[in-house]
Amino acid sequence: MALSTAFTALLGVRHPVVLAPMGGSAGGELAAAVSRGGGLGLLGAGGGDPDWLARELPIVAGAGRPWGAGFQTWAAGTAVIEQTLEYGPTAVMFSFGDPSPFTARVRAAGAAVIIQVTDLEEARQALDLGADVVVAQGTESGGHGARHGRSTLPFVPVVVDLADGVPVLAAGGIADGRGVAAVLALGAQGAVIGTRFQATAEALVDPSTAQALVAGRGQDTERNRILDIARRSRWPERYTARTLGHPYLDLWRGRERELAADPAAVRLAYEADVASGDVPAVPVWAGEGVDLVTDLPPAADLVATLAAEAEQALARAGRG
Repeated sequence: MALSTAFTALLGVRHPVVLAPMGGSAGGELAAAVSRGGGLGLLGAGGGDPDWLARELPIVAGAGRPWGAGFQTWAAGTAVIEQTLEYGPTAVMFSFGDPSPFTARVRAAGAAVIIQVTDLEEARQALDLGADVVVAQGTESGGHGARHGRSTLPFVPVVVDLADGVPVLAAGGIADGRGVAAVLALGAQGAVIGTRFQATAEALVDPSTAQALVAGRGQDTERNRILDIARRSRWPERYTARTLGHPYLDLWRGRERELAADPAAVRLAYEADVASGDVPAVPVWAGEGVDLVTDLPPAADLVATLAAEAEQALARAGRG
């Protein structure tokens, strides 16, 4: 028996499970696999690389199931939004920034507008823009999020109350079916899951990254801006990123201002360390739920497992 919610009815999916649109790892194969498994696969479009999109969009669009794409709003432009809409997505998700320049066009194309929020002010703005779905992201999430955000457990029900019937999805620290069940009990209509799907057969990650996730522990994750500064990433300062341990975290922890004072020199040093193999080419983005990542299954099988586990957890709770 599938878990039906207002979200699954709206998007036409079987399970209230959504692939987080992780830039660099949620490619067409992964998004298509999640959609074929009955969830909503969201392509990790990031800031929008036209060449990358041209390669990955046909793959997920060809799955024949509801699908979408997610953008880093601060970095996206109209051209890549239009490029994505040409493939007929079911939904487009915007995170981290003001999506108002894009929402009307997405809606006119017949796609649902999903807006991720990290605080109540952002939630109010998303609702004012007419978001079809709101994603409440907690600070336990892997990758980027608000520097001064809130934990998933207390944040989600507040957003649910504020949304007043608009479907809310929960994100942050959810890595198995028990987590899905928990956020459904909080009033969410589904879960957006990143780290767990990053460790699947179809994810666009180096094998060493996948193995690091399997071996990783939540207490080994850390949220900061150090790696963005060292890599000279353009991410706005208000957003930090949660990753597994990294040599540069140990080297520069508590010295972010010093690190940012000479970014060109730091970038050269970082590139040299990457070239020599002293540091990984890409940080291992990971949320606090990484302890629950123990294998590398096909993504479609994982969707089914998450849904079955959620049903079992809710049934146990119902029996008292």
